[in-house]
Amino acid sequence: MEKLLAVLGNPIGHSMSPVMLNDVIKVNNIEAYYLPFHVKNDDLPAAIRGLRAIGVLGFNVTIPHKTAIIPLLDEVDKLALSIGAVNTVVNENGRLIGYNTDGYGFLKGLNAYITSLSDKKVLVIGAGGAARAIYFTMAKMKPLAIDIANRTIGKAEELIAACPFDTSSKALSLVEAGDQLAEYDVIIQTTMIGMHPKIEEIPISLEHLNQQSLVCDIIYNPLETQFLKEAREKGATIQNGIDMFVYQGALAFEKWTGIFPDVNRMRENVLLQLGGVKC
Repeated sequence: MEKLLAVLGNPIGHSMSPVMLNDVIKVNNIEAYYLPFHVKNDDLPAAIRGLRAIGVLGFNVTIPHKTAIIPLLDEVDKLALSIGAVNTVVNENGRLIGYNTDGYGFLKGLNAYITSLSDKKVLVIGAGGAARAIYFTMAKMKPLAIDIANRTIGKAEELIAACPFDTSSKALSLVEAGDQLAEYDVIIQTTMIGMHPKIEEIPISLEHLNQQSLVCDIIYNPLETQFLKEAREKGATIQNGIDMFVYQGALAFEKWTGIFPDVNRMRENVLLQLGGVKC
């Protein structure tokens, strides 16, 4: 009998996870299927009860349910709990256990460009949910420093104070970060600036960008944001958000099945859906 895997969100029609993950389910000969479910905010508790009742194998959680789902689970991984967000749930003998694969997904994608962070100075732009997942997970790897730049410095300071891992960090304004940009080996853009309708905007000035830097943007639609375009034109190496998206899905799949899937195949499927070529 086939098992159910799912993704819950509001909205959910834009999700590329079903095509990406149903393909790897098929090629790995797993008796399961992965379906998207549009779950309104007030209906989340009922949806979780329903998934429990039918014995779901596991599921993903996307906006806006990543925090609201935590009290509905039987157990939450320590890192996910510290981040305050769950994006992957595994059913272990009737117990629903929550994880966050976003930060590890980003780091997995980073491995193609950087093998060690121990001598790297990192700048994270933004202080929202994605920044929190990446910052907390990266802090475990003990880079030389991770600074947070945000429009509201107070939110950056709160993020640094909440981190459960020892790391060298300071909060910066966007202007300060732009002025100091040459200091950073890795720059990670985690805000929504660059997506429609803000496709012509960038979060900070790249005037002082070091061309030896790796510049990342977690946005993957468009494949090359204005931020990445300007960084590329200045000679820097760039990475869009496809790797993070693919690897967080691959890590979730591994938790459900014990199999780490072919990420290159997954990446090609996402690119096919986007109708583009990796930048």
